[in-house]
Amino acid sequence: MANTETSLKEAASIDGAIGAALVDYTSGMALGTIGGGKELDLNVAAAANTDVVRAKVRAMEMLGLNDEIEDILITLGQHYHLIRLLKGRGTNGLFLYLALDKSRANLAMARHQLKKIEAELEV
Repeated sequence: MANTETSLKEAASIDGAIGAALVDYTSGMALGTIGGGKELDLNVAAAANTDVVRAKVRAMEMLGLNDEIEDILITLGQHYHLIRLLKGRGTNGLFLYLALDKSRANLAMARHQLKKIEAELEV
């Protein structure tokens, strides 16, 4: 099992990674971040993506969809923004956020690696 710091370092090592964060979507606060900088303020991204997660959860409830969100992908001109909701013990209300440079990233591989990181993460 990996801790938050180790998991974020693994996420940052994914090809094309700009930054990563572990976020509590009940509060919108980042519990840990790595990368980002001038290109991307991860604390702002954590709060903003909390709204995305909440909106999708609300939409699923309104539609009566009895399912779970694996991940949410936002595709921009130059970036991929990947949000992976955590399902392990003690991770309710948390998500991993990964921003990728579209020109250097392999989206399928990034999703696979983020799923593996999620499985090993212990909060």
